[in-house]
Amino acid sequence: MKEPQIPVASEGYPFIVFSGFATLIAALLGYEFIAVLLLFVSGFVFYFFRDPERIIPDAEDAVVSPADGKVILVEKIFDDRFVNEHAYKVSIFMSIFDVHVNRLPFDGEVEKIQYAAGSFYAANTDQGGLGNEHCAVILSTPKNFRYAVVQVAGLVARRIVCWAEKGDTLERGSRFGLIRFGSRVDIYLPQQVQLEVQSGQRVRAGETVIGYIP
Repeated sequence: MKEPQIPVASEGYPFIVFSGFATLIAALLGYEFIAVLLLFVSGFVFYFFRDPERIIPDAEDAVVSPADGKVILVEKIFDDRFVNEHAYKVSIFMSIFDVHVNRLPFDGEVEKIQYAAGSFYAANTDQGGLGNEHCAVILSTPKNFRYAVVQVAGLVARRIVCWAEKGDTLERGSRFGLIRFGSRVDIYLPQQVQLEVQSGQRVRAGETVIGYIP
């Protein structure tokens, strides 16, 4: 079933209203330069919280990107934090100009939500990937594998929003959260997955296929 169109994430409404109200007050008081500046800020805030519809691939074995942005890491690791097995780790960096609504890579039932406080280093660094505040959604799937998708805070991002809850059954491409003002999302997949992405590639949440389940 096609999701209803939601052009702006609900978390953005307070920021949009506040910046718009400040713009109006500045204009009414005759502060033209400040009003124009605040109008630009209001436009950017609206742009940042945009939440466009996406066309989810039909292939049942496709794993889609959880975030818009640039792939900054693709590696084989043993993950002892989330899935406790050998896995592919794919990291996607979101700049402040990317859509920040995150989408689920594959159908699954939420086993656990694992939140950890941490630092706020630049999200596109190894230090940020390991030590920053993060929220992991760990899922089991109808294809009998487990995976994790991890929202990682960044240097500017100070608010991770996760809408998923333990026990939820979610479909591939469904919205599960967002991160405010620039960050990254990591996904941990079993190594039998046939990866279709490489470092440096641009991806779109819910649309770009990052791998296939054999």
